[in-house]
Amino acid sequence: MLLETIIIVVYTIALVLIFVYALAQLNLLFNYVSAKKSNTTSDLFDLSNPKEVPFVTIQLPVYNEMYVMERLLNNIAKIDYPRHRLEIQVLDDSTDETVESTKHHIAKIQNEGLDIQHITRSNRKGFKAGALKAGLETAKGEFIAIFDADFLPQTDWLQRTIPYFKDEKLGVVQTRWAHINRNYSILTKIQAFALDAHFTLEQVGRNSKGHFINFNGTAGVWRKTCILDAGNWEGDTLTEDLDLSYRAQLKKWKFKYLEDVVTPAELPIVISAARSQQFRWNKGGAENFQKMMWKVLKSKNLSAKTKLHGLLHLLNSTMFLNILVVAILSVPMLYIKNENAHLKTYFIVMSFFVLSTLIFFVCYWIMYKKMYGTTLRSFLNYTGMFFVFFSVAMGFSLHNSIAVLEGHFGKKSEFVRTPKFNISSTREGWKTNKYLNKTISIYVVFEGLLMLYFAFGLYSAFVVGDQGGDFGLFPFHLMLFLGFGYVFYKSLTSKS
Repeated sequence: MLLETIIIVVYTIALVLIFVYALAQLNLLFNYVSAKKSNTTSDLFDLSNPKEVPFVTIQLPVYNEMYVMERLLNNIAKIDYPRHRLEIQVLDDSTDETVESTKHHIAKIQNEGLDIQHITRSNRKGFKAGALKAGLETAKGEFIAIFDADFLPQTDWLQRTIPYFKDEKLGVVQTRWAHINRNYSILTKIQAFALDAHFTLEQVGRNSKGHFINFNGTAGVWRKTCILDAGNWEGDTLTEDLDLSYRAQLKKWKFKYLEDVVTPAELPIVISAARSQQFRWNKGGAENFQKMMWKVLKSKNLSAKTKLHGLLHLLNSTMFLNILVVAILSVPMLYIKNENAHLKTYFIVMSFFVLSTLIFFVCYWIMYKKMYGTTLRSFLNYTGMFFVFFSVAMGFSLHNSIAVLEGHFGKKSEFVRTPKFNISSTREGWKTNKYLNKTISIYVVFEGLLMLYFAFGLYSAFVVGDQGGDFGLFPFHLMLFLGFGYVFYKSLTSKS
């Protein structure tokens, strides 16, 4: 039957693509482990020698940050760096009352002898990229450190990052994110779990072998000449950081990732805020794949392996689309399997792709055990967190797939900031946050329907075939049911 054939072919392609991505992650794991064993050293600036202290500009791109603005400014004012070689730019695109309160707070810091400027624009052209580009025009620093509004760098942050720029070919130093509200809720734990994997396994695994990595939009430093040489900030994608990172590395600039320099920040505590952040990141990734794919493939300076890792890196977000396809087709595939005995060999071969999940499990465990140890209790906690993470990640797959499709097909949308809360305890209220999106997306309805669809998948396990059911996909459908159920329920109830 034609429909069955189409379902089998599409399902198989999606499974193979997920497996290829899993193999790439496994390769990054090998790179990560080998990098941890190496003892490479770098030639560094001696910041105790005044002649070697470069001028640094710290840029703080902000937009309507009522709840974290004072915390940000107070923290940045404590940065330990020679003041005659330091400038701070508050790139303020705000449209609310925070413009005035920020202005007054900056005046107080200026009175303490710090060179800090309040830079505003009459419009948000280019959004964050536009603000960074505008600030760069007057920036006095040879190096540009960038922090989003919810980041809280340690006082010695510049002392630990700037010295690496003695290497004149180094364009960027990126540091690892930490999470001040990691344990606030299941949602924050899941986000931290995913980000920890990126900031250990992926960033180290790629950087150690000279593959493309990305400046993460914040908690990093750029060499100003690198930004200009790469073509400056551009606002034609929702992830301007990924865009400029690839353009710079295609120009042969080196990037340095410092896993041991940790920069604390705040995770979204409400699912609507997490949705807006996920949408921007995933759509931006797809946009950058369309923008950079041919440039990467045509480059004569890159190895085939670096090109492959680069393309898979740019396709990170597209994995959500493959997961959604496999999830939706898995239910009809359950019936096809039990009604077509001649396909038995095919399904035996397809069971091989369960290895993808095992690969992800091992890769994430290496990251997790470094933070929490290798005890039995730690492993059991990890196992539970892994399956909760995968369930909720799959629950986000419809939302993220829509973002990916919009990115690939060139649909433009506004840069939607992620609301900040300055809350680390469940005892503190968030419902009065004025920046929360109070509307419920129409896609939530479809997430609810998918929850019911996978409930039907669970039921199907008991009734398919004539051998008393088939429970091979039961755990998968259970995770999908719980994941979509969680996202659906939280999207309905977590609003102001």
